[in-house]
Amino acid sequence: MTESKHPYTARREQLLRRLPEGSVALFFAGQAPPMSGDHAYGPFHVNRNFFYLTGITQEHSRLLLAKLNGSEQVTLFTEHVSEVEEKWTGKRLADAQAREISGIQDVQDLAQFETVLGRLLRTGEYEWLYLDVEQDRYHQLETEAHRFARVFRDKYPGIQIRNPYAELCRMRTVKDDVEIQSIRRAIDITREGVIAMMKSARPGMREYELEAHFDFALRSRGVREHAFPPIVAGGERACVLHYVDNDQVIEDGQLVLCDLGAQYGCYAADITRTFPISGKFTPRQREIYNIVLAAMEATIEAIRPGVTTSELNDVTKAVLAQELKRIGLIQEDSEVARYYYHGVSHRLGLDTHDVGSPKWPLEAGDVITVEPGLYIAEEGIGIRIEDDVLVTEDGPVNLSSDIPKDPDEIERIMRG
Repeated sequence: MTESKHPYTARREQLLRRLPEGSVALFFAGQAPPMSGDHAYGPFHVNRNFFYLTGITQEHSRLLLAKLNGSEQVTLFTEHVSEVEEKWTGKRLADAQAREISGIQDVQDLAQFETVLGRLLRTGEYEWLYLDVEQDRYHQLETEAHRFARVFRDKYPGIQIRNPYAELCRMRTVKDDVEIQSIRRAIDITREGVIAMMKSARPGMREYELEAHFDFALRSRGVREHAFPPIVAGGERACVLHYVDNDQVIEDGQLVLCDLGAQYGCYAADITRTFPISGKFTPRQREIYNIVLAAMEATIEAIRPGVTTSELNDVTKAVLAQELKRIGLIQEDSEVARYYYHGVSHRLGLDTHDVGSPKWPLEAGDVITVEPGLYIAEEGIGIRIEDDVLVTEDGPVNLSSDIPKDPDEIERIMRG
């Protein structure tokens, strides 16, 4: 097998270079969550760090990396099940398939995991266990890695546990060509869904009816997963940033804000478009829309290596404040916070809000969103426009520039 067929090999090698001698690192694919009060399980979403290093999406899989005295060990453990279990839940990856996907030659049955790990650690030569205990900023859910850590501390008290999360964050922020290709594909499929929504929009539709057109466009192109729960918000509901009920009627004359994205190869697109349900902007809607569009264009133009997303947000706010003062909606720059109350950008990748601090300067290879908005609840107007942009040494590359956002083009599409 050539290296080009296994991009995950280079990532594992990079991580191993960052780890000290005498280290073992473990990564868990995770498992599907149980559904409340039922023996059934919800959909499985593979741990993103595990996928980043292996390309494997099968639950209960594990990755072991070891580094000692100049030699390295890389072992992938996958679940082997009985014929009876296969009749209930289907076949698992064969070892040869796992090797082909991951580029890892040492693939073993998950049942051998404790034996292999114990053989390494009982030598007494390893000082550190790097355990991928996820840094979940929102939910603090206990994972398979958390449970393993508790048992490990009792069994091997002399080995210190460290977290490779910071190293992986630094690696994951800069995307390689394979990752960029997956993000581009997710965006291309999202484009088809957005256009389908524009073409099907009619006054009197419920938000979930419009969402269904997006969902069908994805599924008809082989994509079953959304990158995140879609936001389809008509009228004043668009002023709620994370509105996800999507169950109200969109009335004639209202705008509808659609924040959504396909997921392709575990990589996310994150796109927002706002358009008139009737197919034509009112003069006031177009005025506000063009202000948001101007802020987006100025912010994208400011993207370059070395800039932070916090600094990009300053550019956005400056344009919005200037324009809102011009039309008499505010008197002072500080008042812009009444109508714009979120950041303009986040990193994008395996997670929709991908790893990396807003304080970190952008690097070539970063992919970020640009999503200015204005939310004038008293007028029933909420507008956000969002594109996905690749940072390069030669300037920003708007990966989603083909998704219509010019108001004249939107109206033309909606006329059919």
